[in-house]
Amino acid sequence: MVGLMQWMERRQIALYLAAILLGGVVGWLAPTVAPGLALSINPVLGLLLFATFLGVPMIQIGRAFLDIRFLGTVVAVNFVVVPVVAFGLSRFVAGDRALLLGALLVLLTPCVDYVIVFTGLAGGARDRLLAATPLLMLLQIVLLPGYLLLFAGPDTVSMIAIEPFLQAFLGLIVIPLLAAATVQWVCRRHRFGRAIEAVMQALMVPLMMTTLTVVIGSQIAAVGTQVVSLLPVVPLYIAFLLIMVVVGLTASRLAHLDVPATRALVFSGSTRNSLVVLPLALALPETLSLAALAVVTQTLVELVGMVVLVRLVPRLTGQGRAAHVCSTFIASRPT
Repeated sequence: MVGLMQWMERRQIALYLAAILLGGVVGWLAPTVAPGLALSINPVLGLLLFATFLGVPMIQIGRAFLDIRFLGTVVAVNFVVVPVVAFGLSRFVAGDRALLLGALLVLLTPCVDYVIVFTGLAGGARDRLLAATPLLMLLQIVLLPGYLLLFAGPDTVSMIAIEPFLQAFLGLIVIPLLAAATVQWVCRRHRFGRAIEAVMQALMVPLMMTTLTVVIGSQIAAVGTQVVSLLPVVPLYIAFLLIMVVVGLTASRLAHLDVPATRALVFSGSTRNSLVVLPLALALPETLSLAALAVVTQTLVELVGMVVLVRLVPRLTGQGRAAHVCSTFIASRPT
């Protein structure tokens, strides 16, 4: 078992790419399985987050919440810089209301679930990012209507329901976190708790592969039917990822963050809350149905991008590379 775990961890990037490919093939060739896969997304993601939270001692989360510099930088990147970037990119699809709304919904909301997993895989400070999760969730609930009002017009805000945000926060964050805290408490007293912890840590890579497969498999067919209409948002999502990597590196340098915090910041700024805002997009009127597929498209682009960033970000942030990358980027810009 230990040998298999080590083998999977050494080859996790290849395994994640294989899972994405498998989900795409299954979802494309057998589109009838999409509804079943869609229903399994939240349970699988909740289990993945439970395993992730289980690997983060709760005492570290308490300490991380006191890291005001990191929390302030994460908030500034996600709710000051990201809206500017999202507004600028969304102008390219401003003529299509559905694409505009879908792009804004997903780009304006920072991820609070599998970003913690990817951060951990890249050697980032997942405990500090986990401590920031309640604040990120609360702020996006409060600020999203205002940003949509500014960027998409007053008629848009009346179409958005808030319940999916609250349900996702409860089901994907609160319940798995409480379950993980309970198991950690049991671990200190009983062998049974330690056995659960060991099993869940062994399942981390398979759970991540399963999550990628079901998300891609459940959505790829729907995106494929509207691929021509959705093409305009693809370069926007790719550009967003690239821009936010540079923003994260630059902001971490200005805030004098350490390497783990820098990696966490890069992933927080780059990763969006697509699985949480998807129900919001699905609840829109039929005339705006393309908005939901625009959200799904961002998920597909992002998952591939995250697999790449898991390998790339440690290289960019190792041994002072963050400062070098930022200075090189700035120096290379045309004057």
